[in-house]
Amino acid sequence: MTSDLEPGARRQGPAVLRGRSIPQTTTDQRLLDSRGPSDWLHADPWRVLRIQAEFVEGFGLLAELPKAVSVFGSARTKPGSQEYELGVEIGALLHEAGYAVITGGGPGIMEAANRGCDDAGGVSVGLGIELPFEQRLNDHVGIGLEFRYFFVRKTMFVKYSQAFVVLPGGFGTLDELFEAITLVQTKKITRFPVVLVGTEFWGGLMEWIRKVMVPSGKISPEDLDLFHLTDDPGEVVQIITDMHARHERLLRQEEAAQAAAAEAGDGT
Repeated sequence: MTSDLEPGARRQGPAVLRGRSIPQTTTDQRLLDSRGPSDWLHADPWRVLRIQAEFVEGFGLLAELPKAVSVFGSARTKPGSQEYELGVEIGALLHEAGYAVITGGGPGIMEAANRGCDDAGGVSVGLGIELPFEQRLNDHVGIGLEFRYFFVRKTMFVKYSQAFVVLPGGFGTLDELFEAITLVQTKKITRFPVVLVGTEFWGGLMEWIRKVMVPSGKISPEDLDLFHLTDDPGEVVQIITDMHARHERLLRQEEAAQAAAAEAGDGT
């Protein structure tokens, strides 16, 4: 998906702003920042409608999306680097396994995964976000949507993905990673593999979780099974497909048991 924005322009939701019309703050900042005059409080009902509109637009665009996997990682990863090429390969393999690929729509790892999927002929999705600096959707996004609010965007990632693949990244990547793990741990979402790619990058964090969080009782030992760590793109996809197949079998078994119980009840 190409962008028609020239340098110095900014997209704000569906609008394009240029020159003096570009605000000094983002929509999220104006919502969350409690400093300054309080007259903005009276605009909250209108903000609710804008938030509602973002949800409706996102649901409407993505409702018919096939099964999909979200890929996260650093926007600063350079094309041609080992991590970038890894993202390209993972994007292509996910398409071959029957998944659409969803990213944040930006550069770096996001672009790499979109490129791999797009070049392979798959459904490549980018969910962008309004930022103080312009970060347009990359050219390999086939279905793109830009959000004002981070929490609306994060809902779309979770609602329309069946797995998360997390490559090396910064704070935003960590935010998505731990939100996904928390949702799985609390059973807000099920049948949801979380795969970390890059043993050297993630190894220290995983070791700290294993040696500090578990012994101190902050998480349970079985919580270590909520995510997987690998360097192999093929294994990334295999973990996802195996887990989904296993859950499908369990679901069919549960449905068969319920049907049998209902039939037995009718015969009494």
